[in-house]
Amino acid sequence: MSESCMEGFLDLYLELQVPSPIEEATWRRWFEVWLGKLGVTDPCELSLCLTSDERIRQLNREFRHIDAPTDVLAFAAEEMAAPVEVQKLTGVRLLGDIVISVPTACAQAKAQGHSLSHELAWLASHGLLHLLGWDHPDELSLQRMLQQQQNLLAAIQEDLEVSHGRQP
Repeated sequence: MSESCMEGFLDLYLELQVPSPIEEATWRRWFEVWLGKLGVTDPCELSLCLTSDERIRQLNREFRHIDAPTDVLAFAAEEMAAPVEVQKLTGVRLLGDIVISVPTACAQAKAQGHSLSHELAWLASHGLLHLLGWDHPDELSLQRMLQQQQNLLAAIQEDLEVSHGRQP
């Protein structure tokens, strides 16, 4: 799908609490491609926040009762009744919020031997799957989710190759 026919399909709210090697237009394109691959055709809205280890640690402590930083958190709006009602009124599907710790992503990218852009895309795709109801309570579910993430990254591989090695 071309970007022009996707106009109005996705409202992406990007909050950069730390620098990002990925431009907002690229994030928007990635999410639009991923949503299309996942069969989401309704207009939708989501937010992505790139933050520090300390901020994600606070969120992890508050919402998951784990007092440690993590790489990505996803807060699915569809788990609450209000967004379903909002969609009925507005026609916009509220997906929720994805929060990624850039320092943790940097460390993981270095350990995996790939670019920060690749790691951020991996974590964002993982968060998006959670927003859409995917979970990994057991090994089989985790393997299915990881395979879906591989499929999503394959769909944006050209962008990842262009941005390889760029660091914030």
